Amino acid sequence: QVRLVESGGGLVQAGGSLTLSCATSGVTFTRYAMAWFRQAPGKEREFVAAHSQRSGSTVYADSVKGRFIISKDNAKKTVSLQMNSLKPEDTAVYYCATSGTVITSQLRSQSAYGYWGQGTQVTVSS
Repeated sequence: QVRLVESGGGLVQAGGSLTLSCATSGVTFTRYAMAWFRQAPGKEREFVAAHSQRSGSTVYADSVKGRFIISKDNAKKTVSLQMNSLKPEDTAVYYCATSGTVITSQLRSQSAYGYWGQGTQVTVSS
């Protein structure tokens, strides 16, 4: 049974940093792509960052490129999202997602991921 549990959310001032973590179980971690998505109030869920399962490459949404870093820890079976220079518009519920069948061109697509965590709230005050 696949399970994803996010942690690390909270309240931070603009310009600050937070690191989210997603603990996984029930997956062959090294063979699964991992991603972060977010959903702000009144908006659709959107892609944030992803780590491919094969090449180890990473992709980012333009809105977070240069500020966020996604990383995998194969030993701990966790994926982290380091968020720097946070802005009020980064306020959202952040979700971890995974799949063993995502090809590189689909890394940004929600429909490519079959397993999701429950989400963690990130609030950035101005």
